Amino acid sequence: MPIKVAQLRTFAIVSQCGNIKDAAERLGRTPSAVSMALKQLEEELGGRLFEADRKNALTPLGRYVLDTAQEELVRFERAVAKMRAFAGNQIGRLELACVPSVAMRILPDVIGDFVSARPEVQLEVWDMDSLSVRRAVEGGEVELGIASLSGADGALDYQQFFADDFGVVCAADCPLTRFERPVQWNDLGDLTLISNGLSRSVPDPAYRALEQHSRLMVRNVTSILALVRRGFGVTLLPRLSVPRDDNQIRFLPLAVSGIRRNVGVISRAGTTLSPVARAFCKVLIQYAPRELDALVKLN
Repeated sequence: MPIKVAQLRTFAIVSQCGNIKDAAERLGRTPSAVSMALKQLEEELGGRLFEADRKNALTPLGRYVLDTAQEELVRFERAVAKMRAFAGNQIGRLELACVPSVAMRILPDVIGDFVSARPEVQLEVWDMDSLSVRRAVEGGEVELGIASLSGADGALDYQQFFADDFGVVCAADCPLTRFERPVQWNDLGDLTLISNGLSRSVPDPAYRALEQHSRLMVRNVTSILALVRRGFGVTLLPRLSVPRDDNQIRFLPLAVSGIRRNVGVISRAGTTLSPVARAFCKVLIQYAPRELDALVKLN
């Protein structure tokens, strides 16, 4: 029969107390149960641990076993503490892929709150577009993704946590800024339309017809905004993609309602999230809508 940690702990307590009665009280066990545990340990080791039945003096074997057992018990307790900390989302590592707009506008405060309560948690955030986020989650490169997920996918689980309205993004001196109403699709007819990966998800037939005639496709949001600032054209982006403190560009709402990007948390289907990932999702889902509402009001 293999030696158990409980037997070593019982032996160490008896050695400290010098008798079985006091040790039994500390352990919350009966004296007979403690005696049986010691007997089984001695039988497994093949030698006596105490010089006499009073248990107040150790044999040479007993002294060696006590020293070794105390070292192992310390290591065991540390291991158990780590297991409990991991289960309680106080330690661990989370790799997360996120679309740039959410990474810049929502995640900083969410991450700040999350890691301040978990100083030993390691967090790595990858900044990429929705398609790359999806691929990173599917490939197991990251545990969680924050992005749009169009269409059903049995390989992924998706939990939406906000919807971000699209609007026309243009230079500050663009003629569209002089309108005292939301932008209509026919307002874009004489302007150069810059297509992008996000705008290609807009299903409205009138907009799709406009985008088919676009001669410029740019996938990186930073590059798109640079072109818009220079007056090369206008584009369609979700509100969070546009910096609120940029005086050179404007975000103009659309007259057509319901044109929005749905953003949620993506994970692999059929897998159990780590305790750290579950805790992060809980903070994100609770925090992000409030943060989004505040950011929208500031735009």
